[in-house]
Amino acid sequence: MEILNDADAPAATDLIKDTTEATFMADVVEASQQVPVIVDFWAPWCGPCKTLGPLLEEAVTAAKGAVRMVKINVDQAQMIASQMRIQSIPTVYAFYQGQPIDGFQGALPGSEIKAFVDRVIKAAGGESPGDQLDEAVAAAEEMLAEGAAVDAAQTFAAILGEDPQHAGAYGGLVRAHIAMGDLDQAEAVLNGAPAEISRSAELEAAHAQLELARQAANAGPVAELTAKVEAEPDNHQARFDLAQALHANGKVDEAVAQLLELFRRDREWNDGAAKTQLFTIFDALKPNDPVVLHGRRKLSSMIFA
Repeated sequence: MEILNDADAPAATDLIKDTTEATFMADVVEASQQVPVIVDFWAPWCGPCKTLGPLLEEAVTAAKGAVRMVKINVDQAQMIASQMRIQSIPTVYAFYQGQPIDGFQGALPGSEIKAFVDRVIKAAGGESPGDQLDEAVAAAEEMLAEGAAVDAAQTFAAILGEDPQHAGAYGGLVRAHIAMGDLDQAEAVLNGAPAEISRSAELEAAHAQLELARQAANAGPVAELTAKVEAEPDNHQARFDLAQALHANGKVDEAVAQLLELFRRDREWNDGAAKTQLFTIFDALKPNDPVVLHGRRKLSSMIFA
């Protein structure tokens, strides 16, 4: 999917304008026949308005023409403010096809403003930038699944150029570098993630996958470790090493089975290493993966037995 760049977007001056009572009909009611128009009712003496206004403008600009914004000073447009029953400011209304379809009062954080703008766009039947980026992430994930790690990495990087805090794209970029065998670069990307998304599920999963990839680089031969465990069932280190080797060879089910057996035999061995490794494997997979569901159920039954 094509990702919009700044050259595709209308100029900010086309998206955001001041209006008056004389131009309100043209700028809002008539303009909203084609595209949603967000109206910011404000006044120069209103402190929260000075915070809200720039955040609204940023979100509208990021929508790249899917929505427009009009600012109206209520001190200079008292008739409009009365007609709209504006009782306090800042007040924001979204118009589509001449009618208000959404709105809120008071200052909101940036994330809620972005959600409001996305909601307005969807209500008008449009596609928000967030939707477009999510589609691009899905396309990049498909590339990665098909083995096109370089193409996937380029797409994830382009998405981050549009939204530097897109957790899905950050996690995908880490996993693309893991797939290319560049674990140091994967770690650098992971460490460079914004603090706001550092604890997201996508980044936690990428961190777990990176840890498992580093283990795989040092994993021993499966056949030798299997023979050793069969000969020495109580050799916990050998069983743990076997689990790592099995995982490194794509045998995730068998790796989990060996770790569960190790936990059953001695849950406290090596500071609970079996349980820790199980959680690392679970975190690296999707929450609804059968391996995760079955493994967590078995582990829970042992813990609470």
